[in-house]
Amino acid sequence: MSHDANFLTDNPELYEAQFPDADRLAARFVLDMLGRFGGGRELLDVGCGTGRDAACWTQHGYDVTGLDNSPRMVEHAAARCREADFIVADMREFDLGAVFDVVTCLDSAFLYCHSNAELDSFLDRCRRHLRPGGLLVAEMRNGSFFLGNTELLDGPRERTLSWEGVSYHSSTRLWIDHAEQLLRRERIWDWPGNPRPLTQRSAWRLLFPQELRHVLEHAGFEVLALFDEPGPRTEPAWQPGAELRDGLAGDRLHLIARTVP
Repeated sequence: MSHDANFLTDNPELYEAQFPDADRLAARFVLDMLGRFGGGRELLDVGCGTGRDAACWTQHGYDVTGLDNSPRMVEHAAARCREADFIVADMREFDLGAVFDVVTCLDSAFLYCHSNAELDSFLDRCRRHLRPGGLLVAEMRNGSFFLGNTELLDGPRERTLSWEGVSYHSSTRLWIDHAEQLLRRERIWDWPGNPRPLTQRSAWRLLFPQELRHVLEHAGFEVLALFDEPGPRTEPAWQPGAELRDGLAGDRLHLIARTVP
């Protein structure tokens, strides 16, 4: 599956301005999970984006390979973190000819697998690229959050972002495609000098916790932990050593799984 042009992922600096993580909460969250559940030093980051997480992990002694389907993101990540390797590839089809101790898949990248076949293919790729007993660490939106909860669906979200002296305005609308079990997003961008607004659409698969457990177990993984709070994108935000709460009703799901024979 080829890379589709995307205003944010094709402009990595703008992406980081839109989604800042100055405290490196996402990367430090993974370090905490690896400290709790074990795992070696060779790590594959699927959906590596701008490479800011990889840069943090290499500073902590990890041997990191990053994978993303956006050439611009991979180019940016390679320039930012020369200690890691970065590869342009599709998460549903990659074959690196290598094995790792850990596979990470953060910020709902897991949910770009829209169909059951794509989910199975991605998890098969993960398993093939993990050593026996290797860990999968994932963080994603929680399908259960949308059962009767319209907090994110009650109207467009307006935002203005200043970047390199230009004010970019975005209007973002989310809705649920029940037939396809997808959370769909339409984001309209406009900025001074732009001849006409730029409309971009994307979607994420919505998975319920028990459904996710079943998919993982069918793919040959043992689920070690599945919880909603705390995490790098929850309120309150995760802190090292925080107790994991498995109410499984929050906006985010956090998954730790291990390959089994």
